[in-house]
Amino acid sequence: MPETSRRHLLLGGAAVSAGALLTACTSNEPGNTGNDAPAGSAAPAADDRPGTPVTIGFAGPQADHGWLNAINENAERRAKKYSDVTLEITEGSNDTAAQIGQVQTLINKKVDVLVVLPADGKALTQVGLQAMKAGIPVVNLDRIFASPQAYRCWIGGDNYGMGLNAGRFIGEQLKDKPNATVVELAGMDSLELTKQRTQGFDDALKNYPSIRKVARQAADFTVESGQAKMAQLLQAQPRFDALWNHDDDQGVGALRAIAQAGRKDFLMVGGAGAKSAMDAIKADDSVLKATVLYPPTMAASAIDLARALGQKKGIGGMAELEIPASITLYSAVVTKENVDEYLPTGFN
Repeated sequence: MPETSRRHLLLGGAAVSAGALLTACTSNEPGNTGNDAPAGSAAPAADDRPGTPVTIGFAGPQADHGWLNAINENAERRAKKYSDVTLEITEGSNDTAAQIGQVQTLINKKVDVLVVLPADGKALTQVGLQAMKAGIPVVNLDRIFASPQAYRCWIGGDNYGMGLNAGRFIGEQLKDKPNATVVELAGMDSLELTKQRTQGFDDALKNYPSIRKVARQAADFTVESGQAKMAQLLQAQPRFDALWNHDDDQGVGALRAIAQAGRKDFLMVGGAGAKSAMDAIKADDSVLKATVLYPPTMAASAIDLARALGQKKGIGGMAELEIPASITLYSAVVTKENVDEYLPTGFN
């Protein structure tokens, strides 16, 4: 998952994919413009109506995590929505050499557009460059290539924004509590995304001087690690007011450890947007009160963008003739008040 730049275009809600913009116009043809039409409104924009057939090649890592499996499901489901889209999807692999070979196979098949979520963005940069040089536009999904020349459009989540919004939510809940303390159950410290999430969280807490982070443990995005590391946090910290957990999959284990310890004296905020987390938030029968999205719907949006590229169309609702070079999705906070709105996007 990429080190996102603040210059990226921010979309105003995780549930609102690029497809909402792509389908904003009512016709595949340029609209009828009056004298008061804004600049660029005559540009053709993609919508749901059948257009030029497009073959999209899709390559992603092995679906060994709920979020990654949801990426694949979102891509396949979105492609089936369009009668003019043929999806060539590879078998996911975490082996960079294998994934490079899969992308090269798609290039040799002369697909119209590529969507690539690389197992390692840096390692797959050269094959992205190869595709672009062959005249095949690349939609780089989430984990960013080392060179912007390797893709036509990048779309992905905002790891810093996840931490920022988690910190803001917790800050607002605890701002009137004197000497409040929080703990953090992070993801894998070897990943840049984990550092970004922690940085965003810490930066948000700076706005709440009465709140202090007293402990941090790093897990590795699995149920087992979440349970083990949370048990260590609970033993080391007999009292705290809030917990931010970076990942809802490891959060399943964290909640088990919390239940085993009989702790109910703090609030918990999760991360990513698993259906299990949203179900728990809706039930309101545990310490889990919110989760901050890292929406796998980005894969559906990537298919929308690839289709628009293949049909040489832009995005409805935008004045520019071309799709953006970069789209950063917003990390919405899901609570009991809005959970029904986001439940359809929750992943298993």
